[in-house]
Amino acid sequence: MKQKDLHKLSGFPRNRTGKILGYDNHQLKMPNKIIEMGLLPETIFRILYQAPFNGPMYVEFGEERSRIALREEEGDFIIVEQLN
Repeated sequence: MKQKDLHKLSGFPRNRTGKILGYDNHQLKMPNKIIEMGLLPETIFRILYQAPFNGPMYVEFGEERSRIALREEEGDFIIVEQLN
C-alpha cells in the first residue's frame, strides 16, 4: 500500500490538484474563516498563484470553482494530499 504524500496547503505545489484531509489545530489557533469559506475535508483544490515574498496564495476549490486568497500562516493549518 502506497503511503499518502501529505503536505500543508502553504507548501503545496502550484497547478497540481489536491484534496483537503483535515487541520493541524492542536493549539486551537486556526482562524474560523478557513471553515466558513468552505475549505472542508474532502474538498478538491488547486493553487493558482503564489504571490512573491510570502504573499498570499490564490486557491481554487470545490465544484463551483470558488477562489480565495489565503496567507501562508492560514495555509499552515490545512493538511492536504496531492492527487496527481
